[in-house]
Amino acid sequence: MRFQNKVVVITGTAGGQGREAAIQFASEGAIVAGCDINVEGNIETKMMVDAAGGKMIASAPVDLTVEDQVEKWFAEIIAEVGKIDVLYVNAGATKFSPVAETSFADWQFVMKHELDIVFLPVKHAWNHLIATKGNIVLVGSTAGVSGSVTNTRVAHSATKGGVIAMGRQLAGEGAQHGIRVNTVSPGMIRTPATENDLLAEDHPMRNIEKSIPLKRIGTSAEVVNCAMFLASDEASYVTGANLMVDGGWSAVLPG
Repeated sequence: MRFQNKVVVITGTAGGQGREAAIQFASEGAIVAGCDINVEGNIETKMMVDAAGGKMIASAPVDLTVEDQVEKWFAEIIAEVGKIDVLYVNAGATKFSPVAETSFADWQFVMKHELDIVFLPVKHAWNHLIATKGNIVLVGSTAGVSGSVTNTRVAHSATKGGVIAMGRQLAGEGAQHGIRVNTVSPGMIRTPATENDLLAEDHPMRNIEKSIPLKRIGTSAEVVNCAMFLASDEASYVTGANLMVDGGWSAVLPG
């Protein structure tokens, strides 16, 4: 029960890693405040949390790229539970394409849905985290630390590199307030989204586990386990870290 009486705010809780995070944090005593743009999925997550005996405040639809909606969501959280101890910035959406085929509209979409969607929750949670000396967990990616010849992703690489850099800068700014900020950077994780694109039968990365030192695809639970450690008091002397959760993929060259 590492998060007993803690309020953990999680973005993107309608499925995948966000759903897993809501369930796991609630199972360790947290009051989870989760949001998503997907109403039905978010309701399903709340039902799963409730069925396991946890507590979740589920808000949807919330578009985290619209500042008024983000500000309103945080005001509602404070009105209901009075504080924020942890912010887990999980939500995001992306598009993959090589640079020559990336339209400016697609570039702007990825910037909005992978950088703005991180900045706005952080901005509006910041003063509440100062009050509790809380902490933030961001979600980066192996795409933020290395390029790829099999996944054309120029915009995604730029945004995830930006998230990792943002985590380091926020750690510097937060230290004087007692706020810790860390990042988890997943590699290839099996989720509904990756099943439909990167791990699909017609994608060149479908057999990527052969190039991963641990020879398998990761799970959402394995990412969330690392995020929970960083968010817990067990990591009280850890800030500014970028924890790679990728089976060793980013640590070695192929072959």
